[in-house]
Amino acid sequence: MADEPGGVDAPGDPTAPLGRAFWTLVASSGLSNLADGIFKVAMPLVALRYTRAPSMIAGLEVVRSAPWLLFALQVGALADRWDRRRTMLASNIARGALVALPVIGVAAGFDSIWLLFVAAAGTGVAEVFHDTSAQSILPALVPRARLSRANGRLYAVELGAQQFAAPPVAGFLVAAAATAAMVGPAALWLLAVSMLWMVRGSYRPVRASADSTTIRQDVAEGARFLWGNPMLRVMAVMVGGANLTAAAAFPLLVLYAVGDESTLGLDDRGFGILLLAGAVGSLVATVASDPIMRRLGRARTLTMSIVTMALFVGGPALTTDPVVLGALLAVGGFGIMLWNIPTVSFRQSVTPDHLLGRVNSAYRLLAWGTLPLGAALGGVLAEFLKLPTVFALMGIVNLLLLIPNRVITDARLEAAEASADSS
Repeated sequence: MADEPGGVDAPGDPTAPLGRAFWTLVASSGLSNLADGIFKVAMPLVALRYTRAPSMIAGLEVVRSAPWLLFALQVGALADRWDRRRTMLASNIARGALVALPVIGVAAGFDSIWLLFVAAAGTGVAEVFHDTSAQSILPALVPRARLSRANGRLYAVELGAQQFAAPPVAGFLVAAAATAAMVGPAALWLLAVSMLWMVRGSYRPVRASADSTTIRQDVAEGARFLWGNPMLRVMAVMVGGANLTAAAAFPLLVLYAVGDESTLGLDDRGFGILLLAGAVGSLVATVASDPIMRRLGRARTLTMSIVTMALFVGGPALTTDPVVLGALLAVGGFGIMLWNIPTVSFRQSVTPDHLLGRVNSAYRLLAWGTLPLGAALGGVLAEFLKLPTVFALMGIVNLLLLIPNRVITDARLEAAEASADSS
């Protein structure tokens, strides 16, 4: 595989070019994540037109994220059977059609929050297919030695689009018209399809055995691999805990921040700008992660990320000043990215390609399956407790992740990678 036309591929050189196919994937992923980010921010803002009930606002995130809990394992098995590029194309086409449903409802005179629920649930299912395949396709485009750098570049674009550009754009679109906030993501997902279409070739993984297997057997094989790797297992459980706290707190932030009845009293545009702060921190981390890991090592970098992530969910309990809260969100966003880059690169480097879809899905079942549980928990707690109390509780729970984090050491990470290289 040549990295550039007429060039010579150097698989073991971490500084070699990442290649045209990789950068085309990055462009498509950037558009897709911009669409995803706009929809996720716009969804609760549009819902405020119908209700301020915490259970309903949190309920949208429950149905959007529930497919990770319900279907992640099965989708992972399918990702290892199907062409990953084609799966990503079909998923984005589906998402573009689904977010158009509320617009069609308005045009047909059926303006209801329940159309938002349908769009949230449908795009959630499509997201499972798209993201599982997207994370599994990268090692087919980039040699293992360049995965950390490739993930850093990919995350820079994805986070820049989803968390840097999307929040203010979503705020402006919702302020202009609720329908505009749905039409925008639909158009962007279709543009992402047109970019990914230019990545040629087959991306169906080669199965390790010619013997036919059932979906259940495939799922079990991926789950055994994940659970048999102590580092992957601990990482997955820790991310599940972190996502539980984030999902409990984040959907409630719109109630804390937006409207005359809220604590911060921001409008839609101001809320978008507030969220922009977290994106700034994440974007800085995509550049700073490699130098930090070289200086501190991966294990200490992960420890630092947990402390800063606690500020992301617990920040609203510490201040009512939007500027200070924005600074805390920036520090938290920085920590989230410091966790993602090394852990995703580690998972890709130790997992055989024919198992990657299943291992990614099993990992995300533990890591992201807690999202609907957390959103439901946050909605219930907010019905009985004040919002700052909910944020404070989630921040404390996040810090408890420092306990399992002690299992992760640089020596254990390196031993797992060496074992994968020799097999």
